[in-house]
Amino acid sequence: MPLPPPAQDAGQPPGELLGVLEPIVRGAGFELDRLDVRAAGRRHTVKVVVDADDGVGLDDIAAVSRALSAELDRHEHLLGGSYTLEVTSPGVDRPLTGERHWRRAHLRQVAVRTHEGRTFTGRVGEAGPDAVTVLVDGQLRELRYADVAHAGVQVEFRPAPAAELRLLGESAAGAASEEETA
Repeated sequence: MPLPPPAQDAGQPPGELLGVLEPIVRGAGFELDRLDVRAAGRRHTVKVVVDADDGVGLDDIAAVSRALSAELDRHEHLLGGSYTLEVTSPGVDRPLTGERHWRRAHLRQVAVRTHEGRTFTGRVGEAGPDAVTVLVDGQLRELRYADVAHAGVQVEFRPAPAAELRLLGESAAGAASEEETA
């Protein structure tokens, strides 16, 4: 899935900035999920959202932030003024918009609204290039990404039911058993 276009102000060269920052994020082992550049007078806010299949920890955020700050200082002409850098991870409330988001939500409970207006809650199975398997009311359904108007992970305070994990595949049930015995 291509990177969403960065938010930009008139006169800003977001493509150049993206070209400078993305290799730093990738070199640290992460994906640049979003880049927003906002201006207030001559001051800019550069917000970089990074993500990875295994998540992003606070130490990771700090290391990426230092590396990005050093690179922005070397390319200060791209911003034309002082800046504030914000580096963050997407968070649990991020909408699921593409394969990698669904892949990272594997076995999580999600709320979905389709373009047709249907809403349902289900558990995420395998994510493919065009669709994801979702367990809804005990039935496996294929959900095409193109049919989703909005989807988001639901916060659960209990482990996923073993029966649901079994329906999503033996490897998922085995992983849950290991977590329960740990």
